[in-house]
Amino acid sequence: MNSVLAPVCDNARPGSQPATATEVAELLVAYLEQIGVEYVFGIPGGAIEPFYNALARSARRGGPRHILARHESGAAFMADGYARETGLLGVCCSTSGPGATNLITGVACAHDNEVPLLVITAQPPLPVFGRNAVQESSCTGINTLGMFRHCTHYNSLVSHPKQLEPKLIASLQAATRAPRGAAHLSFPVDVFRSPASNHAPAYDLRGLLHPASLLDQDAVGRLGEELRHAKKPVLFIGGGCGEAIDAILQFSVLRNAAVVTTLDGKGLVDPGHPLFRGVFGFGGHASADATLCDPAADLIIAAGTSMGELNTGGWSDTILNHRLVHIDESEEHLASTPMARLHVRGRIRAIFDSLIKQCAQGDASTHDHHPSPQQLIVSGQHTGPELAEPDQFDSEAIPITPQRLMKELGRRFPPTTRFLADTGNSFAWATHYLHPVDREVGSGYLGGSDRRQGHGGWLRATMNFGPMGWAIGGAVGTAAGNPAAPVVCITGDGSMLMNGQELSVAVAEGLTVIFVVLNDRALGMVKHGQRLAGAQQIGCELPATDFAALARALGAEGYTVRGPKDFDVLDIDAMCVRKGPTLLDVLIDPEQVPPMKMRVKVLNSAN
Repeated sequence: MNSVLAPVCDNARPGSQPATATEVAELLVAYLEQIGVEYVFGIPGGAIEPFYNALARSARRGGPRHILARHESGAAFMADGYARETGLLGVCCSTSGPGATNLITGVACAHDNEVPLLVITAQPPLPVFGRNAVQESSCTGINTLGMFRHCTHYNSLVSHPKQLEPKLIASLQAATRAPRGAAHLSFPVDVFRSPASNHAPAYDLRGLLHPASLLDQDAVGRLGEELRHAKKPVLFIGGGCGEAIDAILQFSVLRNAAVVTTLDGKGLVDPGHPLFRGVFGFGGHASADATLCDPAADLIIAAGTSMGELNTGGWSDTILNHRLVHIDESEEHLASTPMARLHVRGRIRAIFDSLIKQCAQGDASTHDHHPSPQQLIVSGQHTGPELAEPDQFDSEAIPITPQRLMKELGRRFPPTTRFLADTGNSFAWATHYLHPVDREVGSGYLGGSDRRQGHGGWLRATMNFGPMGWAIGGAVGTAAGNPAAPVVCITGDGSMLMNGQELSVAVAEGLTVIFVVLNDRALGMVKHGQRLAGAQQIGCELPATDFAALARALGAEGYTVRGPKDFDVLDIDAMCVRKGPTLLDVLIDPEQVPPMKMRVKVLNSAN
């Protein structure tokens, strides 16, 4: 029998040593090892001690090991970054009480961004519930289980050893099925220490994390019919297309379909792809707007996007109209587009594989409405996204403009680099102006391997629930998930003052992370937002801070950048192979206004 829940012989678990678990905590770690978990990000404490004992033994035998965060929210951000990079489950943990409440912001961020996370917290012993135990966070204390209910798909107290396996199975199913998100299990310390029902995992859970190839053949057939009649289709790619992006771009080439992305989908596309027209929505490009508004564009195929505020330009009818076809695994996402002419639910990869077969079987003459991508490359007629202020992109001014900074980051770091853009001005500037050069013109666009391979793409950002400092912890988790690739965290001085202590984790782990701090002595998005909205200028100024010196104090390399020429003396190649972090304290022009007017417009429309 090849069932997901088929019992596994104690001495025959593939890829692991014979288990010797006798406690619930040991069995839990054995299951994490079985499903391929490499790291658990967290901070220890008394109530979660048995779990850490099990992790220590696991690390000695080459199984999952612990990475010590500096704050529990940072641990959740790291698990988030790891999951985005690897496509696997992220795992974070904390002790009871304030340890658990500190996790919540990071867990909520991952959950709202549909990142699969398993969250493990501890509780005091069951017999002392309701007796004012230290850090009690049960239903009779500060009820953390109740708090997690609002930011998880599954949330449960494991109050008996025999509950471990059924609740772990349910939590993994909830975290890894669309819409993905967080699942939370809380263990009283005495349950952690209790003898487990089995000495080794009784079930093979790896199949739970394997995506099902769901395909609505009828809907795909109707989409094929729409495509046969469409003269100028446009693809609108969201962050949920990571697994399918090569098939989607192959389809775009077959149909000569222009490609527009959301903010979180930008990193899935080579910025130099001849069919790429830019980002629509927050921080987006006029070329993307023009592509979607083109009267000749008779079919807009959106895939892997929730259609929230940031990726629809504040729910603009530019995208939300009768031309729309919405493809997604999540019914919740599809429910947000009732105006669409067609909804196609299923695994995005399977849907586009089917569409490619339809194209191959169809009449090629129906796809000759426009020059092919190869013809555009050869002729030099293709252009990238239209920049709002190209003069600032090339500016030699001191202090350096954020636009020029993005240009330098894009052209100086290698094609394997993963960029994470933090909440605030950082992801507005990166969305619009960060365009790394992936390939020489003419190579790779029509089926070559993507040198920026990675489940999350070359650029990652948070959508909707966007906490400051996410990218700092997220970059650490990304580097842990792929130590061979340099990771660049683009963050602000406000975020660095809030969560910069996680740089110390990159020092301890010897991870190649380059922290680029946009230092304008302000909460920049707040400052410019207040100005654009005509609001009072309040609560946005920050004192001058030498972040390069701070980095050196924490054990990292630190440099100050004031103008474009400072990049000429930086050894970027050395930073990208150094087993440890580097921080660039970039003193940017504080008067440059980020591309954020859409956000201000939405806020003002609530009046």
